[in-house]
Parts: sequence; structure tokens; C-alpha cells
Amino acid sequence: MLSQTLNSLFERDLNKVIDELNLYQSESNIWQVEGNISNSAGNLALHLVGNLKTYIGKEIGKFDYVRNRDLEFADKNVLREKIVADLTDTIAIIRDSLKSVSDEDLKKEYPLLVLSGKTSTEYFLVHLATHLNYHLGQINYHRRLIEK
Repeated sequence: MLSQTLNSLFERDLNKVIDELNLYQSESNIWQVEGNISNSAGNLALHLVGNLKTYIGKEIGKFDYVRNRDLEFADKNVLREKIVADLTDTIAIIRDSLKSVSDEDLKKEYPLLVLSGKTSTEYFLVHLATHLNYHLGQINYHRRLIEK
């Protein structure tokens, strides 16, 4: 079942984001930007939490969540332990949200228009998984660039 596979991938990659954040030797480095890099690892992590809690937790799992997308990129110096707790909470919300999603549900239209056109829930969940992986790679690269 695809929803179980996606759940496994979300959990794996969100745990990798947590691992990356914990690898920063200095917590302040999580928030550094340099050169043409405009997003810190901290802001990317906050963005992932907001994105996934909105599009999976709220829309699919019916969890109560109000997103502030602008704050995901404007907030600074949030404690690492708070971000890790939010990521861990996001894993649990995704697990609960996807556990009852059937293959038939995946074929249905996703309830929000987020991309340039309407998509199936299956397509949008795969999009979210690749979006997570894209930012995970950015966080990894950010850490290695900042902590030379």
C-alpha cells in the first residue's frame, strides 16, 4: 500500500533532518546564512514542519493546525530542541494521518489547489515526499558549508 510506503519515507527523512540538526557543532550555526544562501537550516526545518502539518496533518488527518508560512522563514534562533520536538511531533501526525488512507483515497483529488493544477492525493503526497527530500539535501549541504 502506497500510504504505508510514503509514511515510512516521511518518517525516515524527517529523522534524517533531526540527525542533521543534531550534527551541528554550534547551535547558532543552524541559523547562519552565507553568500547567496538565503535560508538557514533552521528556517528550512521550520518550513518542513509547517508544510507537512498543513498538507498532511490538517488536510488529510484533520489535525488542528494554523500555519504561518511567513514566520517559517522569518523566525530566528529557535532552540534546536524545540525544532527537534516539532519534527518528532510531525512524524507522529503524519503516521496518524496516513494510517487510514486507502488506495482508493489516494486516487481522489487532493482537497486543496496547491500546485499549478488539481492533482490526486497520491500525486501530492509524492510531491511532498520529494519536497522534504529536497530540503533535507539543502540542510545537509548547509551544515557542511557552514561548519567547514
